[in-house]
Amino acid sequence: MPGPRPGVAYGLVVRAEYTNAPGMLGRIASAIGDAGGDITSVVLVSAVHGAMVRDFSISASNEEHALSLLRTIGGVPGLRVISASDQTFLVHLGGKLEVLSRAPVEGPDDLSKAYTPGVGRVCMAIRAERDAAWGLTSKGNAVAVVTDGTAVLGLGDIGPEAALPVMEGKAVLFKVFGGVDAWPICVSTKDPDEIVDIVKGIAPGFGGINLEDISAPRCFYIEDRLKKELDIPIFHDDQHGTAVVVLAGLINALKIVQKRPEDLKLVMVGAGAAGNACAKILMDYGVKNIIAFDRQGSLCRTRDYGDNESKRWLADNTNPDDVNCALGEGLKDAGCFLGLAGPGLVTPGEIATMASDAIVFAMANPVPEIMPEEIPGNVRIMATGRTDYPNQVNNALCFPGLYRGVLDVQASDINDEMKLGAARAIASAVPDDRLSAEYIIPSMFDEGVAEGVAREVAKEAIRTGVARRSGPDDSKDYSAIKAG
Repeated sequence: MPGPRPGVAYGLVVRAEYTNAPGMLGRIASAIGDAGGDITSVVLVSAVHGAMVRDFSISASNEEHALSLLRTIGGVPGLRVISASDQTFLVHLGGKLEVLSRAPVEGPDDLSKAYTPGVGRVCMAIRAERDAAWGLTSKGNAVAVVTDGTAVLGLGDIGPEAALPVMEGKAVLFKVFGGVDAWPICVSTKDPDEIVDIVKGIAPGFGGINLEDISAPRCFYIEDRLKKELDIPIFHDDQHGTAVVVLAGLINALKIVQKRPEDLKLVMVGAGAAGNACAKILMDYGVKNIIAFDRQGSLCRTRDYGDNESKRWLADNTNPDDVNCALGEGLKDAGCFLGLAGPGLVTPGEIATMASDAIVFAMANPVPEIMPEEIPGNVRIMATGRTDYPNQVNNALCFPGLYRGVLDVQASDINDEMKLGAARAIASAVPDDRLSAEYIIPSMFDEGVAEGVAREVAKEAIRTGVARRSGPDDSKDYSAIKAG
């Protein structure tokens, strides 16, 4: 099987000194290329007394490959490695977030308005009218990204401290793509009730809660309780963000293969949080024949699921013919495969038994259920969760714009209609005249994606009656409020 491609996530910056001789730079470049590295830049640092010092930026496939490249470079005759840095670790030094003040504090007058004594009047105005906090504090643009670190993508149960870089990264994407201020909240408990209590305790300072990387089935319980007990929207991105972007991709994939959702046989491997949410939104869209699989086989009504309510729901609401079989058998004549489980779970031979013009979404990260290089000829459309292949199914296409729309109308909930609206907006970001088998999902960097999602989500929030106001320009003028 072909190995993963070199990428900047495992990039090195190697500072090397070598003899300034004809052909030396070419020999270094050849050694790196022969070892499978990808040189992204070469920068001259100095040239003194016949010695050259350059910084080589090199992409590798994984950590082991990066170390191997470093040894290769160090073995070039006439070269000395001065230093080597991991580009990803350099990005994380000191963390990825900082707090900036929106209010100038350049002298006593500014201080007296931003803080004491002036701030007291604003506090009393909020006391007199609690909803004034939406306009007079950061609450109206703030989201808490909450995790216990038990189900971090590709890493598992690594704990709250180790999960913090992921939550910081999430907050960066909220800000860059949605203009939303997000705050990482990493909690040192796995007790679902304690997590609920913590979130309820901090809720007054936020306009929404984004649950992240919390293991199933605990995540369902936590989300359900918070949705019932808080008046701000709760969104478990691993479930619903994944589901929204999967549906967006499927909407456009079905256009290409010219199939209707109600005629599609969809096989899904992975019956956890994401699988449950994907099944629900796909059924809402019109996909009638979904067969879900876990390690034991298809989820059918004759199996015992113990206290796993999410698997019981899937067994009761999908698999209309109550098929009891292994994954390989279930894939026969299927029009779509959706992988939400782990690496290498399906073979090229099993995929070859699917229908012609098959759709394959292999979402496990970093290694999908089947690599794109292994796909047989009956597959028309292939998508993964990776950045180095076409059609990346990336939750970041959803959550920044979704929360932008939610906060703009001060929504109290994120309902199914809003999720469907987000999926439609993402799908429509790919114009019909540019739609192709390798371009069914827009890039996060495509212009207007987040704005389109925000507009559609806000519109659906207003239409379904969960919006506190009609839009970002309809805010109350709190400057005239007098403390009671």
